[in-house]
Amino acid sequence: MASQNPSIIRRIFSFIGKFFKTIRTIIGIVFTGLLIIAIVGMFGDHLPPIPEKGALYLAPTGILVDQQSYVYPIDTLLADQAMTNPETLVRDVIDAINTAAVDDRITHLIIATDYLEAGGIAKLEEISNALINFKATEKPIIAVADNFNQSQYYLAAHANHILLNPMGSVLITGFGAYGNYFADALEKLKIKVNVFRAGEYKSAAEPFIRNDMSPQAREERTDVVDRLWQTYTSKIEDLRQLDQGSINALANNLGSKLQGVDGDTALLAYQEGLVDQLASRSEIYSYLNQQIPNDIDGKYNSVDMAVYLAHIDREQSQTLPAMDKVAVIVAKGTILDGQQPEGNVGADTMAQILSDLRYDQDIKAIVLRVDSPGGSAFASDVIRDALYHSDLNLPVVVSMGSYAASGGYWIAAEADKILALSTTITGSIGVYSMIPTVDESLAALGIYSDGVGTSDIAGIMQLDRPMSDQAKVILHSSVEHLYSKFINLVAEGRETPAENIEKIARGRIWTGQQALEMGLVDELGGLNNAIDAAAELAGLTHYGVFYPTRLLSPYEQFIQEFSRNISLSLNYFGFDSWLPQMLGKNAQSIISPLKNLDNFNDPRGMYLHCDTCPM
Repeated sequence: MASQNPSIIRRIFSFIGKFFKTIRTIIGIVFTGLLIIAIVGMFGDHLPPIPEKGALYLAPTGILVDQQSYVYPIDTLLADQAMTNPETLVRDVIDAINTAAVDDRITHLIIATDYLEAGGIAKLEEISNALINFKATEKPIIAVADNFNQSQYYLAAHANHILLNPMGSVLITGFGAYGNYFADALEKLKIKVNVFRAGEYKSAAEPFIRNDMSPQAREERTDVVDRLWQTYTSKIEDLRQLDQGSINALANNLGSKLQGVDGDTALLAYQEGLVDQLASRSEIYSYLNQQIPNDIDGKYNSVDMAVYLAHIDREQSQTLPAMDKVAVIVAKGTILDGQQPEGNVGADTMAQILSDLRYDQDIKAIVLRVDSPGGSAFASDVIRDALYHSDLNLPVVVSMGSYAASGGYWIAAEADKILALSTTITGSIGVYSMIPTVDESLAALGIYSDGVGTSDIAGIMQLDRPMSDQAKVILHSSVEHLYSKFINLVAEGRETPAENIEKIARGRIWTGQQALEMGLVDELGGLNNAIDAAAELAGLTHYGVFYPTRLLSPYEQFIQEFSRNISLSLNYFGFDSWLPQMLGKNAQSIISPLKNLDNFNDPRGMYLHCDTCPM
């Protein structure tokens, strides 16, 4: 009987064994399926042809950036393949437009902006220059969208004909710089924030010691947003041939103007001259069919930007490559110590990239593309030292993107030439250090700190102890010293007396146009202008452009290629993602907080950071 009726314990262990065996089988099936899909993807990299005559379809997605952020391997596999490009490289957009302008196969340019989330005005300005050059070839530009936000409309305004869905809108609201202030909240929590700063406009720490914006910060930000808004509105009015001040009047009177059209946002956009035609999706499709050369099925010919660029790369790879090269190194994001993935600027990562250039004898010049609000003072100086004081001995030209301020200017100051866009935010030549102490918070909970030390400053960095007067003197002196060093660094780099730099420093930010007038930059221009300037300094006439990047680990390379092949296979079979959409989103929401733990990490707590820059 016992053999016919196993004990309850034996049945439990038998069930557990079968459960894990089932799990192993499922995992094996899933992995085998993914492996097969990846192998299929290896042979599925087939590019659709460029039509003999047709349009370039420009549909940027996500955020406009100078460098795409590193995507963690697990995120790559969990990502929704329908949104595999949450960021769009500005240089890709510009290269596609510039090439299409002289390509006889491209007859039109279609700008579809619905999936563009945002783009700093400096990046939009850089793309604007390419669109204006394209328009000069008399090839028509057509812009289509369900809705236009402020960034999207800036690009669309360059079009010869703008079509808007009758259920849509053009939302232009103006520029602002707002933030939260925590002084009262920190006081209630009995947290004291000790702030030391050099430069009265250095406002990064203000939210922790005030409940509102300081007069200096208000003055600075008002000036900057007014200048940027003036640039935006005048550009739109010029492109659309609108009366001067009409865009500002629309933004300030949007409520009353909407009442005049019974709340019809699309009709208001049409009446204000922002769009040329209200059309549903089917009507937009019919319009494009009428304007653009058709295929044998009567549908307009077009080629996607990514496909077009891939074809151009293939065509150019068949020509004899230039021996001489200009290396373009991108410093995008907060400057941090150590090794950092793309999306932040790692001091050791950047130094290694620069060091590796010594082994390529074809590199004749360097362009440093800075798109950073700064960060760690120590990390900024590591990059500066590797760039200008190593044995590279190459001309260096800096190209400023949306912002190159504080630590971003520290690494730019000694360049042979500095170029910025008129709307770049730069300057912020100042220093701050911020140390919170929580001794009073802990005391309120009945927790105290006590002990002994060999000196008065033995516990200087213990956050559970009040900061001593001597500690405050040490930190204040360090900040003042670093500020003086910053001033002298800029003065030497710009060949200007230190007293002149002091007048325009003080932690204040400036637009690129103002920086040009003050001598902080040499010219106004974009990345391509900087590349030309670097080639000229190196005496080059025929050269290529090389973008050195961080060396990926074997694991990262494997996962990247594996995920890419899966994406190609799924797209080939008509699937957007191998995960259910909701499961993918949930997985992302769980993982995201775990990977965003990289706070400032300066060894001495000294920062060259501009909090105003990403406004």
